[in-house]
Amino acid sequence: MNLDYSIILNKLPFLIEGCLVTLEISFYALLLGMVFGIGGALCRISTNRFLSGMAFLYVWIVRGTPVMVQLFILYFGLPQLGIKMSSMTAGVLGLAVNTGAYITEIIRGGIQAVDKGQLEAAMSLGMNHRQAMIRIIGPQAIKICIPPLVNQFIMTLKNSSIASLVTITELFRTGEQLIYTTFRSFEVYTVIAVLYLIMNSVFMVIADKLEKRMERQ
Repeated sequence: MNLDYSIILNKLPFLIEGCLVTLEISFYALLLGMVFGIGGALCRISTNRFLSGMAFLYVWIVRGTPVMVQLFILYFGLPQLGIKMSSMTAGVLGLAVNTGAYITEIIRGGIQAVDKGQLEAAMSLGMNHRQAMIRIIGPQAIKICIPPLVNQFIMTLKNSSIASLVTITELFRTGEQLIYTTFRSFEVYTVIAVLYLIMNSVFMVIADKLEKRMERQ
């Protein structure tokens, strides 16, 4: 066995640049995905059948199809209809739409897990539905949602590697480019795995501290 990590370590700055792009994609995808998820969850629990039906359709389609297919539709398919977007836009939007569908169900489940009596009690005290959701239901639902949301955030960070298929030079694609020049597949892929592990571990530590802080409140 002839392993030589010195070549890869000399190229580490290029991989770090790829990490920054990965984090950028993940950040914007998560931010936009949260917007989609919150909006989708509110529509899912709405008494308006049209909004509820549209939200159900969104979740059903997105969760039932691979994220890679969704990215390909946005980047390679839409130009056929005259809609063109950059690889970064397609990557972020595709991951955001996918993440949003899962967050929709996480938030919906968190809200519905709160005892209905809480809402009734709040409204009996003179609060309207909106105030009760924000002041009473929301804080309790957030505590319930944090663990599955953390898992979904980690999945989004890992799914960002799929963005390399639409020509975004994030961590995985940067690693593949190094393989073409160094012919060191094992070393490159293991270093990439370690970098993903570090990023996800930092994320998990922050999320764990946030969860413990929420439990103390």
